[in-house]
Amino acid sequence: MITKKSNSHITIIFILFGFIQSSWAQNNKSSDQLYTEARAEAFDNDNYVTAIALMKEALKKSPDYLELGVFLGRLYTFTDSLPKARTTFNEVLMKEAGHEQASLAYGNLEYWNSDSERALVIVDAGLSKHTDSQSLGLLKAKILKDLERYDEARKTLDLLLKKNPKLTEARSIISGINTASVKNEIGANYEFIYFDKRFDDPWHLASIDYARQTKLGSVTARVNYANRFRTNGTQFEIDAYPRISDLFYTYVSGGISSKDGIFPRYRAGFSLYANLPAAFEADAGFRFLAFSENTWIYTLGVGKYYKNYWFNLRTYLTPSGNSVSHSYALTVRYYLGGADDFISLKIGTGLSPDNSANSVLFDPDTIYKLKSSNIALGYRKLLWDTTILTFSGALENQEYARDTRGNQVSLSLGYIKRF
Repeated sequence: MITKKSNSHITIIFILFGFIQSSWAQNNKSSDQLYTEARAEAFDNDNYVTAIALMKEALKKSPDYLELGVFLGRLYTFTDSLPKARTTFNEVLMKEAGHEQASLAYGNLEYWNSDSERALVIVDAGLSKHTDSQSLGLLKAKILKDLERYDEARKTLDLLLKKNPKLTEARSIISGINTASVKNEIGANYEFIYFDKRFDDPWHLASIDYARQTKLGSVTARVNYANRFRTNGTQFEIDAYPRISDLFYTYVSGGISSKDGIFPRYRAGFSLYANLPAAFEADAGFRFLAFSENTWIYTLGVGKYYKNYWFNLRTYLTPSGNSVSHSYALTVRYYLGGADDFISLKIGTGLSPDNSANSVLFDPDTIYKLKSSNIALGYRKLLWDTTILTFSGALENQEYARDTRGNQVSLSLGYIKRF
């Protein structure tokens, strides 16, 4: 006869047998199998405690399997067990000085925790063994930027871009360095516009500006001059790009003109920009132009960095009565090197209120709502680290009267000096 007491003994035996069997199965798993299970626990189930236990077991089996040690160090980093992470990374680096992944993970740990001096020592040791490592090179540039060693950071990034011009992140970091390191910028631009039919005389536009980097973002003051319809006019503008966070920044602009009809009497603009994952960016905003009547234009844009290309698609929507006129523009940049070395192509339909050459045509008294198409080529070149030259040419075919079209050709030259 089986009693309750014997039943309990049998239950205990089965539990012990199951535990022994589970332990035996665990002990017979390879270190690679344990590594795979640990990654699944960490990334699929957010179970870092189990992942760490699995990695410890894997390292017991294969103490010289350095990638296991690197992953265990990363798990400790993810769980804010920083002393354990440092100890684990150091153990890997003692076995192989300058191990690439250990140097990268350890360098990031110190960089994220505001010890850039220590991070630089670790990354330099890694680069001494892996001179072509893009990941270590990019991290070194970020560290040098944080230490305000801007010239060294630029040299590091320039070397990376020479080896791989498609390294988009390097150009992004250079742009940030230029913003952080150079506080002042002066610029001048001249544009000549020729009409084959619409106007007898060409237009001349020129501008000078001064920009200053502040803690909140860049601020630019600009004076524009135009000769249109054999009449001179000037416009004063202020543009700013206040930064809200690492994700959001804004564009704020305002202007006033001395002579209505040559420029809008008043103008204003605002856009909210978002830096999105996967190298995307997006913005939305408005432009306001005051002529004899007020004109509101709304704009939406989306951009994408891909290798050494930048794509941007933008639309401008202008409500009027019961209809909405719209224009579209696609801009493509091909980067030849850093953030200020590129050629560009722009194709579109309609007019842009951000283009000072044509913004006057948004006057409700004009016929800007008629059809138009345009194409433009541009070139921007950085010289001697602080000087930028810009060239552009554009062709626009515009319907300026019902079923009557004319061409306008514009050429522009610009100069920028940073100091």
